[in-house]
Amino acid sequence: MVTLYDVPADALIEDVADRLEDRIEEPEWMAFAKTGQTRELPPQQDNFWYIRTASLLRKVAMNGPVGIDRLSTEYGGRKRGSNRYVVSGKHSDTGSKNIIRTALQQLEEEGLIRTAQGEGRVITDEGRSFLDNAAADVFESLDRPELERYA
Repeated sequence: MVTLYDVPADALIEDVADRLEDRIEEPEWMAFAKTGQTRELPPQQDNFWYIRTASLLRKVAMNGPVGIDRLSTEYGGRKRGSNRYVVSGKHSDTGSKNIIRTALQQLEEEGLIRTAQGEGRVITDEGRSFLDNAAADVFESLDRPELERYA
């Protein structure tokens, strides 16, 4: 049986994002929101919301129980000092917690993840089977000889 650990992350996330487009809706404010303080503009991808939600579902499945603070650290980046005014040096900063929280709430409404009190979010049995089914479909469509040992 193929699991989410057996396929490349990028292929799995694309397939899960396509499946989530039918189940969840992108918030109206997403066209104007940045993904963190380290960014200057909102994301330019048309299906960014579904890709980020699929990525969050995979991260919760692999690292759960996991909270919003830890996820925002993973989606953060390098914050550089201003060019015009040298106010502060380079340091890292977190990603947008509102985007992460809203996406996790949508996944909870679909029954793919649940909240473990005091621990964070964990994946449900339905969410695990959802990811494993997507991983099986991705595995069949891959043409990579180095992955044949998993078949």
